[in-house]
Amino acid sequence: MSFRIAINGYGRIGRCFLRALHESPLRETLSIVAINEPANLESMAYLTRFDSTHGSFPGSVAVRDGHLDVAGTSIAVSHATVPDGVEWRALDIDLLVEASGCYRRRDEFETFIAAGCPRVLVSHPAHSATDVDRTVVFGVNDETLQGDERIVSAASCTTNAVVPVLAILDATFGIEHALTTTLHSVMNDQPLIDGYHHTDLRMTRSAMQSMIPVDTGLAKGIARLLPALEGRIAAKAIRVPVVNVSAIDVVLTLGRGTTAEEINELLRRRAAEDPHAILAYSEGPHASIDFNHSAHSAIVDGSQTRMSGDRLANLVLWFDNEWAFARRMVDVAALWAHRLGR
Repeated sequence: MSFRIAINGYGRIGRCFLRALHESPLRETLSIVAINEPANLESMAYLTRFDSTHGSFPGSVAVRDGHLDVAGTSIAVSHATVPDGVEWRALDIDLLVEASGCYRRRDEFETFIAAGCPRVLVSHPAHSATDVDRTVVFGVNDETLQGDERIVSAASCTTNAVVPVLAILDATFGIEHALTTTLHSVMNDQPLIDGYHHTDLRMTRSAMQSMIPVDTGLAKGIARLLPALEGRIAAKAIRVPVVNVSAIDVVLTLGRGTTAEEINELLRRRAAEDPHAILAYSEGPHASIDFNHSAHSAIVDGSQTRMSGDRLANLVLWFDNEWAFARRMVDVAALWAHRLGR
């Protein structure tokens, strides 16, 4: 019997989750049976079939009898705008993937539970650690997922990218202080041209004409997963005018002396040994587009590793902020099903 999944919010991550599952062998045990999205069904089908970033869907997509038919699988569609606006219980789902990005607090997630969703996997960090039962970064702390949780966050694309690398470096050298700068591709909360739509004045500016500093909670997210670094890490972010693939520039003060060569050899080896292939390593002459549709949580660019003295290190990590994160959400969903014996 398949593990029945519903998606709430069929935007970039919701659609990538569906497609990532379709392109994975896990589609044999996980099945998407329902989607709730305010947009009309014809638009949903069109944006499933055609994607400007990831290309055309590798299978059939159609609208049939008020359902979205994807590769021969009929998916029930609803258009509610509130958590309890869907008859979730009647859909007999095992897991809801909350990908709308609209909810961050436990009482909001609990509304889904009360409406008939037995479990909720959230596609973004919760407001606080206690707003979810667990935050899981697959490949880092996935062993902590027990199966009896009701609300789990898969953290964020940036957390999934940087935490595996920080964990390795802290265990090997010790991290005294760290500063991350995320160079993140544009997102849907930015306008194409200047417009009145946001209280953060920088966010009123054209996404495709400027690099724009934005707020980020990455330091808080890292500390949730690596509590030893709490109070010793800071983060900032800049949106850059590309449609996909981001980078994180990491500056570290290490606990002992080392060299760029030792750091690169460590990360090269750990990437090669990674059983989940969440980490990759390259020294090629890359541009960001090279990693579009990459399933790795992070690709260490060894050609960019630098040292100032023997303890101040600088690294660059590439990641597909849409696709890799969607793949990790599929991994967490599959692990949750496994923990339940499904």
